[in-house]
Parts: sequence; structure tokens; C-alpha cells
Amino acid sequence: MFYRRKVILGLIELLGGEVEKLRLQKLLFLYSMKKQKPEYDFVPYKFGCYSYSAKADINTMVNKGYLSQTENKYGKSDTANYFQKLKIEDAKILQNVVSDYGQMSSSALIKHTYLNFPFYAIRSTIAKDVLPGRLYDRVEKAIPKDRETTLFTIGYEGISLEMYLQKLVKNNVKLLVDVRKNPLSMKFGFSKTLLKRYCNSLEIEYIHIPEVGINSEKRQELETQADYDRLFADYRNTTLSETTDSQKKILDLLNEYKRIALTCFEAEPCQCHRSHLAEAIAKSPDFNYSLKHL
Repeated sequence: MFYRRKVILGLIELLGGEVEKLRLQKLLFLYSMKKQKPEYDFVPYKFGCYSYSAKADINTMVNKGYLSQTENKYGKSDTANYFQKLKIEDAKILQNVVSDYGQMSSSALIKHTYLNFPFYAIRSTIAKDVLPGRLYDRVEKAIPKDRETTLFTIGYEGISLEMYLQKLVKNNVKLLVDVRKNPLSMKFGFSKTLLKRYCNSLEIEYIHIPEVGINSEKRQELETQADYDRLFADYRNTTLSETTDSQKKILDLLNEYKRIALTCFEAEPCQCHRSHLAEAIAKSPDFNYSLKHL
């Protein structure tokens, strides 16, 4: 079993074997905020702090019989003691979280997370009710305000779905343009259908433009930067010269949405075709905006 799932099971054990669904996300969030490298990252969702990855793991554990669920609660079905299998420091953090927050009512727990971590409340549908009057000011201040028309690029290599989405939200990106030829990934959340769903849940539109991607067979045996340079020289001479209409479409989308991001896999822009695509668009006489690599 993945260690991160043991953390969830250990937390439920400390709570007496049963926990409300909303409370589980909040308590797991508070645990994660106390760690330098948490098992789960979170996004500012309509329910406040939320981890799609944790929810996917919980669903898997329900399907495998480790957990049971009702409409509002999860219960631990497995009799094994997973708390004892955690690292000592993680166990201490979990114990402290349960000691400090485990007895809070759901409303008090929500208010605590909104007050102390206002960024995660910026998409909440109940934030203004939970934090009335001046209390809501800190959430208001956390809302990204950048409005300058900007073309971003972003890769998802080496980061979680939630950290990837955080980058988009914090930079006030309004549209994600997927420029992969084949928008499939073994990494959770990054295949086309799921990525679109998760973006839309955070008020970010999604569109796939495969014509500007690179065929997978051309991406074999890329070991050095020189290999990448040769690949991208071919990309500029072929795909970019043949897809001027698609590039014009992206520029039109930039004019419409003001802040859009081109996305592919690689973390480093110099090892991804998205940077060459972005630079080609930026050379248009109609492009008078900023270009930034996230």
C-alpha cells in the first residue's frame, strides 16, 4: 500500500474509526500544512482546501474494502493498525492535529482553515458567510489580481496535480491550452478528460490543440540537450511552419482570455516544444504582450 494512504487510514484511526468527509479533507490539510514535503497538496476549491489526489486514493480504498462510506462519512473497515506503520515524526504531527482540531465542529474547522489559510478559500462558495464583514478581507487580499495580458507556458513534470493547478490559479490563468499531440498521461489527473474537469472546477477553461504537438516517435532517445535542440530545429522547420493557422488561433484566444497557458509535460521549457511554439507566437506583429514560463 502507498504510504500516503496509510496516513489517511492512520488519521481515521485516531478519530475513532469514522469521520465526516468534509472534516477528513480539512484535517488532512492541516496535517499537510505542518510538513515540508506533504503526501498531499491542495487547491482552493468550492469547498475550500481540497485534494483531488486524496479523494482518488480514498475512492480506491473504498473500492478495495479498506474504507466504507455513507453519504457524509467514511469508516475504516480494515482491522490493521496503520497508525503504527507511520514514520515517528508523521505520527506525532497527526496526533497533534487530532488533539488540536479533532473535537472542533465542522463549522469551526472551516472557519479556522479559512482564517489561517485564506488563499484556499478564494473559490469557496460559502467564504463570505463563514467570514462575514472585515474577516473576509484576508480572503479578498489572497485573490490573484493580475490582469496584464500574458502568454504563459507550464509543464507538469515533477509536481502534483494540485501544485500544477495552484500555479495556474496564483497567476490568474483563465485558459489552459493543451499542446500535446496525445493528451494522455500515466500521472494522475493529466489525461485530457480529467485535466479539463479539474481545470473547470477551478474556473479555468481548457482547450486541446493537437496540431502543434510533436509525434511521440520523434521523442525517443532524447538524452542530452543537443538531442532536444535537434528535435526542436526539426519542429520549427516542419510543424511550426505548417501550423500558422493554429498559432493565429492561440493568439486570438490570448486576446479573448487575456491570460492563457500552453501546457505539455517537461518541467524545463528548453526541453519542451511549448517554448518554441510560444516564441513563434510572440514574434507575430500583433503580439505586444508578456511571455512567461511557469
